[in-house]
Amino acid sequence: MSTNSGEASGGMMIEACGLSKFYGPFAATQNVTFSVPRGQVAAFLGPNGAGKSTTMKMLTGFLAPTEGSARIGGFDVSTQRLDAVKLIGYLPENGPLYHEMTPKSLLEYLGQARGLKGSDLAGRMDFVAQKCALKTVWNKTIGKLSRGYKQRVGMAQALLHDPEVLILDEPTSGLDPNQVHEVRDLIHSLSKTKTILLSTHILREVQVCCDRVVLISAGRVVFDGSVQEMEGQGHDMEQRFRELTKARLT
Repeated sequence: MSTNSGEASGGMMIEACGLSKFYGPFAATQNVTFSVPRGQVAAFLGPNGAGKSTTMKMLTGFLAPTEGSARIGGFDVSTQRLDAVKLIGYLPENGPLYHEMTPKSLLEYLGQARGLKGSDLAGRMDFVAQKCALKTVWNKTIGKLSRGYKQRVGMAQALLHDPEVLILDEPTSGLDPNQVHEVRDLIHSLSKTKTILLSTHILREVQVCCDRVVLISAGRVVFDGSVQEMEGQGHDMEQRFRELTKARLT
């Protein structure tokens, strides 16, 4: 099946094809290859510095790969970027926000930039405000919000245009236990209609939210399989994580 028309090959919504990023002699990632089918929630795991955020930036078009390609919904992120990014909701790590704006003004601005207007924009703003529990800080300056609320604003902007694909880099970072539970419930509800790639350090989050695990270490994929396969017979995902990443670090 051709992907030039934007048709996802084999129903795959996220495709990393040999993605490598070099900074001089240093390889941030090397030949990262995996794909996520429509409707799946895939965890993207790895130690600090493994190349997770770099890979996510290449998948979303924020960073150009040195080698390889990325496709979203069948659209090549490098050559068909506008078509690809229409399908993506991206929450970067420590997401960039305009701190002098309020959640309301930021989401209105971003919605207009994505072509939303009138009742459509108002409806989507109301939806994400409720889903991300932002009403109590709706008109407060973002720079004065707690880290947890800033993270909620980041999630709201990722959901605003109702994208088919969500790429979330540490979505529960900085949240308290109640907020973490709410975000997990939100991800679970969104998984019924969206394809999600979720980066996290919290293995319990993987067990609760995800169908599949892609594990990266030292810039390379070292495991790609179901959550059950990652747990192994001993059902100890933390031990498996250490085993699979230690081999790459020694």
